[in-house]
Amino acid sequence: MSRSYLIAARRSPIAPRSGAFAALSFADLAQPVLQQILADAGLAPAEVDELIVSNALGAGGNPARVIGLQAGLPDRVAGLSIDRQCAGGMDALLIADAMIRSGQHDVVIAGGVESYSRRPLRSRTFADGRPPEAYDQAPFTPWPDRDPDMAEAAQALAQAWGISKADQDAWAIQSHARTQATKHPEIVPISGVMRDPFTRQLTQRLCDKAPVVTGTITAANMAVAADGAAFVVMVSERWVAQRRAVAFAAGRTVGGDPKVPGTAPIAAIEATLAQARLSVADIQCAEIMEAFAVQAIACQQGAKLPLEIVNTGGGALAWGHPVGASGAVMAARLYHQLGQTGGAGIAAIAAAGGIGSAIVLRAD
Repeated sequence: MSRSYLIAARRSPIAPRSGAFAALSFADLAQPVLQQILADAGLAPAEVDELIVSNALGAGGNPARVIGLQAGLPDRVAGLSIDRQCAGGMDALLIADAMIRSGQHDVVIAGGVESYSRRPLRSRTFADGRPPEAYDQAPFTPWPDRDPDMAEAAQALAQAWGISKADQDAWAIQSHARTQATKHPEIVPISGVMRDPFTRQLTQRLCDKAPVVTGTITAANMAVAADGAAFVVMVSERWVAQRRAVAFAAGRTVGGDPKVPGTAPIAAIEATLAQARLSVADIQCAEIMEAFAVQAIACQQGAKLPLEIVNTGGGALAWGHPVGASGAVMAARLYHQLGQTGGAGIAAIAAAGGIGSAIVLRAD
């Protein structure tokens, strides 16, 4: 059974919805990233076996097929679209790894894309003739009382874990500061945008002025909805050759209590480390999703990850949350970090419905 390896990883800048990428479709966002990783990997489009794309808000239609054709992949590359909401971009890598280890494919592009700005409007129809009813958030469980609003779930998490607004604001301020202080070689410029436009010099004064969403959750300590794309090239052992490679060491997705989606990554981290036969002490760097500051804090504490290795280059609070792409953004960042540090790194993300995903990459 062949192991899988990442040989290229890139992402677009992440722009808040209705911002720099408001006029771009999901395929327009994905195309330059996909083409750049093929160039980075030294691969021709004809050498690609499959394309796996996470997309949460595009209302179906197999975005992977559209993206593959627009990016110049051969007609035979069918394209597989997945939707596991926030975790989908990371889970695309898990599926690619399984395809490669099984011997089905040798070269798979995996990742995600989200155009929050251009997402279709959705509505429910009724059999009794009532007019359609628009909705924004799809149900993530069959039980309304176990399907909380994400901000309300974050506030409940803050109360349960004793995480104050001051703690959350401090995490957000640090996220912006670290992002500003870090070079981001994983970014592919798009439409003249070279960096994440939302990143700024966040201060406590600005945090105090931020609109309150609910309780301790404010516009400053939760990630903004955003547009963006990220992809990696994964290959089998026989394709690694002399290319710079990072091994896909392990990956797991687990379900937990739908009412507490923010802590699901803790179990995913534990399961993934066990699968990789590693401990927290073996990890050089960690990427934890910052959909909410409280969520990142709880996962860091619950998984017992040292603060000094977590999100050292900033996080989603400083650039935004392109839902279906966020997990792949984290994977791309981890790939480039490990190129500098070597060793093992972990990334983890929560998804609505009480789902957590994590991966371990190794650059030994």
